[in-house]
Amino acid sequence: MTTLSSKTATRQTLSPAALKNGRTTVSPRALNRLVCAVAADALGVDPSAVGAEITDDQGSLALTVSAPIRVVALTRVHRDPSVVARTGGTILERAEHVRQHIHYRVGELTGSTLSRVTVRLTGADIRPESRVQ
Repeated sequence: MTTLSSKTATRQTLSPAALKNGRTTVSPRALNRLVCAVAADALGVDPSAVGAEITDDQGSLALTVSAPIRVVALTRVHRDPSVVARTGGTILERAEHVRQHIHYRVGELTGSTLSRVTVRLTGADIRPESRVQ
């Protein structure tokens, strides 16, 4: 078995046996923060507004994400109904897109198998549109 004497050793310098030894562990807190960051990015909200519950589902991960969703003001929708399509669709359509994005991205980043992702919308983050000057 090859031992490492330098921090700069690369994968090519290790024997196949050395690559099989050991393990990498991701703490539950780190996983939770990753899920919150991915969800916040997809929802357009601050990561501190997102909560995540991660459970074991027979060896796979089951995620429940709770967060507000960013929406345009209803007065803007009343003036211009086409803004709904331009901002990604209805709230339900956007929530489904967010659910799929979280499922794909968290699986991709962690290498974990996700059995299900549930998105619970807890509120609306209404942001006024900035005016172009």
